[in-house]
Amino acid sequence: MLTIVYFAWVRERIGLDEEQMARPDAGTTIADLIALLAARGGGYADALGDATRLRAALDQRFMALDTPIGDARELALFPPVTGG
Repeated sequence: MLTIVYFAWVRERIGLDEEQMARPDAGTTIADLIALLAARGGGYADALGDATRLRAALDQRFMALDTPIGDARELALFPPVTGG
């Protein structure tokens, strides 16, 4: 299983803190999974429809969206972190 954790406005739009799903195929990238989730429509489409607005971490390590998910246990999705 893969746990997907949502943060900030991604969580608010989807309406979930996290969810679990079957582990995707070995070659599936983070971007592929984001597109699959966005295709669910509703809040998923609103939050995940433009992957360029997202950052991701696999097992608590920041990764590019073209990174294969592989055997990761957790995928976190969140907006870019801003400072000030």
